[in-house]
Amino acid sequence: MIRRFDCILSDTKDAVLRKYDEVKNLPMKDVLLRKASKFDFYNTSKYTFERLMDDPDHIEDNFRDYLNGFSENVQNILEKFKFDGHITTMVNKGILYIVLKEYTTDRGNLHPDEISNLEMGYIFEEIIRRFSESHNEDAGQHYTPREVIQLMVNILFNDDNDILSGNNVAKTIYDPACGTGGMLSVAEEYLHSLNASTELVSFGQEINDQTFAICKSDMLIKGNNADYIKNGNTLSDDQFAGNTFDYIISNPPFGREWKNEKAKVEEEAKLGFGGRFGAGLPAASDGQMLFLMTAISKMKDIKQGGSRIAIIHNGSPLFTGDAGSGPSEIRKYILENDLLEAIIALPNDIFYNTGIATYIWVLSNKKAGTVREGKVQLINANELYVKRRKALGNKRNDISEKDIAKITQIYGDFVENEISQIYDNADFGYTKIVVERPLCDEEGNPILKNKKPQPDASLRDTENVPLKEDIKEYFEREVLPFAPDAWIDEKKSKVGYEIPFTRYFYKYEAPRPSAEIMAEIMELETELSGSLEEVFDL
Repeated sequence: MIRRFDCILSDTKDAVLRKYDEVKNLPMKDVLLRKASKFDFYNTSKYTFERLMDDPDHIEDNFRDYLNGFSENVQNILEKFKFDGHITTMVNKGILYIVLKEYTTDRGNLHPDEISNLEMGYIFEEIIRRFSESHNEDAGQHYTPREVIQLMVNILFNDDNDILSGNNVAKTIYDPACGTGGMLSVAEEYLHSLNASTELVSFGQEINDQTFAICKSDMLIKGNNADYIKNGNTLSDDQFAGNTFDYIISNPPFGREWKNEKAKVEEEAKLGFGGRFGAGLPAASDGQMLFLMTAISKMKDIKQGGSRIAIIHNGSPLFTGDAGSGPSEIRKYILENDLLEAIIALPNDIFYNTGIATYIWVLSNKKAGTVREGKVQLINANELYVKRRKALGNKRNDISEKDIAKITQIYGDFVENEISQIYDNADFGYTKIVVERPLCDEEGNPILKNKKPQPDASLRDTENVPLKEDIKEYFEREVLPFAPDAWIDEKKSKVGYEIPFTRYFYKYEAPRPSAEIMAEIMELETELSGSLEEVFDL
């Protein structure tokens, strides 16, 4: 990262040094030096990586002088890396000069003319992937491949003709778990490839100091406003409270506890919909739905143009939790407010650090009046991938450009086919009813209280009645023929929602005929018998 800064500033280095001599005692020097460097950062030290090589005996002092010459925004980034201690270690091991020298070779040339911003993003991601693997990071701490981000961005911008064809349009995008900023970067690059006149302003928050520093440095390198990238825990310390955005994109950690944030989250939940978590709280063992609710809370009001969200989850948020539980209540809020546009099942083995099933949730608050109103599209893209020639960690598959285009078109067309199904919001809802049976004494007579039979807890049962069905008719058809004395305790009825994605795309495959299986077994036995004879004959 430091070498990248060094290469970027090399073209204006001498101009900055001259300007520094002129303005070093002025209160507005920061603005003037940024103008001289032509970037949002600068370095006033006389040293560059190449000039450091001229004095090996004083490499530590000179390198520290070089680092101290950076503008304050870069100094803040270096602090997050705790780089000072690393320098001391490298000096003690006698390798500081050797390492810096490697970066002055042709292989270490990170000038933008040689290495693009996109390529630098790949370099960052590869280093981070290797680091996370060597430290046995869990499945929730993974990094999003570029093709997955590309698909998410395609869908985010799919219907927005104003930003795709308008002039000098400015939009905002937010990632509550921005990591190294890959999603924000790809979104900006893609939008500019479609319409160079549109500006996409990136906002993000990241808890990890080093990945935050990488993201912020990436924003600086590209000339963006790095002040919109915040460091901190999104769940317990929302740095963008009260802000809303045109687009929200994220791949938050899943399968990770939020017990450290529990007190703050529960305190905010008491505010109801005055905070982010009014719909409900998921189990403390998995905080991914807290990020989902954070994203929803950042949506612009429809009068301001509304918002669209693309967020990645594993399978858990689809169905975990019974009626009345936190996860079910969150799904209920999303579906009853008609916020869910689509869920896309991604292929397995496309992430570096996990091979588990993942899904893109697409949400929008501007469905009213469109064909999507009151509907949810499920897209099973599980088989749309190409095998990699060489695996990268757990990443054995890629989503090709062709497949990205196909998935995007299926989403945009909003029609049913072999891998696309469309449902009413209510199709995912059910009423959980409690079925009681009478408590009897030894003679088999019901025990009454106030002339009403008392329930036998040991015979209590539940039924999930689809929302589209009449509860009375369902009860008479499915329960009473088998338990004529049963009744419903209506006070205990609860409405729940779940999205059993795989069930909708399940295809029955008839078992092979027994005769065919037997013939295969006999053939295998014959082959095995011949092999054993050869062994014993020898």
